[in-house]
Amino acid sequence: MTQDIKDKVVVITGASSGLGEAAARHLSRHGAKPVLGARRLERLQALAKELSLGDDAAVQTDVTQYAQVKNLVDRAVQSHGRIDVIINNAGLMAHSLLERARVEEWDRMIDVNIKGVLYGIAAALPYMKARKSGHIINVSSVAGHKVAPGGAVYSATKHAVRVISEGLRQEVKPYNIRTTVISPGAVATELTSGTTDPDMAERVRKAYEIAIPAESFADMVVFAMSQPEDVDVNEILFRPTRQEY
Repeated sequence: MTQDIKDKVVVITGASSGLGEAAARHLSRHGAKPVLGARRLERLQALAKELSLGDDAAVQTDVTQYAQVKNLVDRAVQSHGRIDVIINNAGLMAHSLLERARVEEWDRMIDVNIKGVLYGIAAALPYMKARKSGHIINVSSVAGHKVAPGGAVYSATKHAVRVISEGLRQEVKPYNIRTTVISPGAVATELTSGTTDPDMAERVRKAYEIAIPAESFADMVVFAMSQPEDVDVNEILFRPTRQEY
């Protein structure tokens, strides 16, 4: 089925590490044309060079700035003539108890995890509507299905991604656009470094001792993208086999 991925133009946010980097590598091996967005330009450029994607494939992007997300998508269209898929992957996890009032961390998670997804949708949708073709993949989390002490705000942002994705699914039916929300459990990435509260950081570290490789996420992306055009895989939830939460 992976032949359906060949030559697809795929924009990926948060592509400088973790899930985004793994997806870029996996899709490139299957013949796709990834266009990479993240704040760390040097890492993007190194990855683009390693994968022989060309100089235009690395675009410095802060997903909290709509103009930068739109520039990322516009650059993909300018380079390849279209956008087939966008993976709204950039995310931030900062666990802390609500009573500690880490307001700046709350704001940052809302800006990255919710607004970043909305900005990606807003940038890609006009191109996809015009072609009546496309696939929008949004990254949620197991935490978008469950909540635990210290994770209320993060879970709220990831639940929002699921709600936005379902609303989007229903809205884009006239345009033949597919939507997928992927909710990973404990996957080995830099996501855990976002928790700066000492007590919570230790709890997160222990929870992620069973983390599975980021390639597991890339496999889910390939599965969703590889389906025939009349099959829309709307949600994928996966965890390490040993994960209880």
